[in-house]
Amino acid sequence: MQSPYPPLNLPDAALSLRESNGRTEVYDFIRHRYIILTPEEWVRQHVSAYLLSQKSVPANLIAIEKKLEVNKLVKRFDLVVFDRNIRPLLLAECKAPGVKISESVFDQAARYNLTIKAPLFLVTNGLEHYCCRIDFENRLYVFLNEIPPFDGMLQIADEMS
Repeated sequence: MQSPYPPLNLPDAALSLRESNGRTEVYDFIRHRYIILTPEEWVRQHVSAYLLSQKSVPANLIAIEKKLEVNKLVKRFDLVVFDRNIRPLLLAECKAPGVKISESVFDQAARYNLTIKAPLFLVTNGLEHYCCRIDFENRLYVFLNEIPPFDGMLQIADEMS
């Protein structure tokens, strides 16, 4: 089945799509179930596939769309990569391809990360990607040229602890 969404600025991912009740669904290999395919989900699935295939992140260390409390409000993060001790390494905020990556999108990810405290965060709409290293002490983020591989994420976390 062909995707209803255009290609992204990420490697092609071998996603399994199906029609169900008139809607397109994608198999989420992290959550092990079919999910309704929205533009944001299209990006999220490509990001998780990229992390698995290109950055050597183990599938069992990726969490997708889990609840989190931010300022006494329950929110959902898009994707978090953990180390083997369940210490957060990377928070990813995925937006639909039509959503412009703006300061407010960064602020949303930064607010979520105040709770999660991952040393890295990624903001992407599938076309543009911004990966940052967090300097919690000075309350800054430093842009990186690329998403580090899993071993690099571990090294950054170790340097910060």
